[in-house]
Amino acid sequence: MSKSGISIDIPGFGPRHITTVLTDYTGTLSQQGRLAPEVKANLVRLAELLDIHVLTADTFGCAEEELKGVPVILVQFSTERLDLEKQRYGQKLALEHCVVYGNGNNDRLLLKATKEAGGIAVAVDNDEGCATDALLNSNIFIVGAVNALNLLLEPRGCKATLRF
Repeated sequence: MSKSGISIDIPGFGPRHITTVLTDYTGTLSQQGRLAPEVKANLVRLAELLDIHVLTADTFGCAEEELKGVPVILVQFSTERLDLEKQRYGQKLALEHCVVYGNGNNDRLLLKATKEAGGIAVAVDNDEGCATDALLNSNIFIVGAVNALNLLLEPRGCKATLRF
């Protein structure tokens, strides 16, 4: 059964129909590799509407354990050029129907590609910082994983931020 997705009509920015979330893990969803209970709960709620892909090098080595029971597709990379791998992964999908979350230099290319394709690129600081290049290649900057996920759970916030 296909998921319904989320539609957001943003004045001046245009209508968006989101079907997929691509997100970094370390520093974007997690703090020191751990997920807050509210982040897990929001991921479970979003997974009812959207496909969620977690793209990570898993710096702390606990993403699989932390995401146990959360209906996401976990993709772990072990490459020197994580930025290129994330970008290639995203380009296999319809980026115009994606929201991408990231905080690091290794997220900048995927954020940029999503923004250019007409998707929504969100730079997230989950208390571990946000690389300037990630910020410059996004449509939105937000503090906190819970707030970032809430942009989709309550899309009027996303609409208010992006409207002209």
